Formats: sequence, structure tokens, C-alpha cells
Amino acid sequence: MLTRREFGKLTLAGLAMARRPNGGPLHAAGAASTISGVRLGVQTYSFRALPRPAGADMVDSVIAAMSACGLQECELWSPQVEPEGSREEVRRWRLETPLDHFRGVKEKFAAAGITVHAYNYSPNASYTDAEIERGFEMAKALGAQIITASTTLEVAKRIKPFAEKHKMIVAMHGHSNVTDPNEFATPDSFASAMRMSKQFKVNLDIGHFTAANFDALAYIREHHAHITNLHLKDRKKDQGDNTPWGQGDAPIREVLQLLKRERWPIPAYIEYEYRGQGSPVDEVKVCYEYARQALA
Repeated sequence: MLTRREFGKLTLAGLAMARRPNGGPLHAAGAASTISGVRLGVQTYSFRALPRPAGADMVDSVIAAMSACGLQECELWSPQVEPEGSREEVRRWRLETPLDHFRGVKEKFAAAGITVHAYNYSPNASYTDAEIERGFEMAKALGAQIITASTTLEVAKRIKPFAEKHKMIVAMHGHSNVTDPNEFATPDSFASAMRMSKQFKVNLDIGHFTAANFDALAYIREHHAHITNLHLKDRKKDQGDNTPWGQGDAPIREVLQLLKRERWPIPAYIEYEYRGQGSPVDEVKVCYEYARQALA
């Protein structure tokens, strides 16, 4: 893990690298992390263990980490945009923070040549309707094209009218808990959401899907038109552990080759979740290199 001082140096270096001398962006968003026609990016949850500056969000840290990894597209994890605090403090912050604040966050990412394609905002049963709707307003201000959500079928019913009002896709993120019919984990649970609203799609996590003993390759082949983006991680079958890439049962290489061969425009995002030996930046670089080699 990096110390705060070490990461402070990385932050300054990363933000500097993200700009040309004339102040323009280093490159067009998404260009350098598109390999063989496959859009690669990162779920910024991967950087959750980086030091958080006291009293601040993690936006600058995430930008620096992405720049250091050479990635230009992300699914932005909402807790990294929000302050730390009690449930009530965070609720108040969400509802009272001007949308210009989020537009400013978008500008920071854009200045670094990074596209925020998705905003990972996950309402649960404790969210008020005002908070649910605020998620759509924040996502739009951030420039996100979609919202991804780790939620439940019951809460999805409450999300539906806001998704339809804002005409914005919400992609349900699955985990591996197949014992609770309220959870998104099985192909049937995703189908139930998509029957609920045309605005509901699938954010398929191939690691969780594999751990739940489903076939990610077969699901992508059959439902690619309804998949907004993938989370790439490796896990063992039968609810097994997260593993370094290539040591589990998830078909990471085969999925990337499928996207390359079929030219389906589905972004594939690295999600670092195994217990690595290096810093989050080190491990995301390792995952990125694995993906690059898989697409060679």
C-alpha cells in the first residue's frame, strides 16, 4: 500500500501527466485504452483503498490513479465523489450540493482526458425518493451515459419511474447470492428487471456470475444487446474467492476475445477486488496488462 506522502506525489505526477504543455487534454477520451476495438476501463471502486484526503472526496486521487494506469474511461463509484459521514450527513450532502459541483467534477475528469461513462449509484431500501431522483441529476451533471446500481428487485420498482422520467438507462449489477430472490444474481433476476422497464439493462460482473455457477460467455452471447458494460474480475466457482486474474474460473480472456471478434460495443471495466501484493495502482496495471495480452 502507498503512504499518504507517496500517494500525494503520485497525485501531483498523475495530474501533471494528464495535461499537455499547452493545457489541452493528453488524448481523446477512451482512445488509448481501446485495444483491438474493445473499450477497456476501470470501475473506480478498484481504488477504494487509496488514502482519502481529510475532509475531501477522492476525485483527484482517482484521476491520478487512472492517469498512472493509462486508462481513460471509467465507471465512477459514488462514495468517491461523496464526503465521509453519517447516513444523514451524506443524505443531506446529496440533496443540498449544487449540481454545478458535479459539473466541476466532470470538468476535472475531462481535463485529464477521462470519460465518466457510468455513475455507480446504488439505492437501497433506506434511500428516500428524493435521493433516488438526485442520483439521476448527479449522473447527468457528471456527464455519465448510464447509472449502474447494486440494488434489489424491490428497490428497482421505486427506481423505475425516475429512470423513465429522466430517460436514462439503469444497469443492474449482479452479485453471487443466488439464495435471495430479491437480489440480482441469476439470469432470471436480470430478466425480471428488464421486463419491469425498458430503461433497465444489465451490468454483468463476470466474476460474481462465475462464482454463482453461471456461464458468462453464454450469457453475453445471448444477451449482449442488453448489457451496458462488464466488470472484469476472477473468482472461483461455487461461491469461491476472488483471485488474481488467470487463477480463477472466470473466462476473462475468452470474454475479451468474444468482444473483439463480434465487435460488440460493450465496455469492459477492470474491477480489482482480490488481495494483491502491490498498491491498487500496481494491481490495476497488472490487470490492464492481462487484458491487453488477452486481446493481442
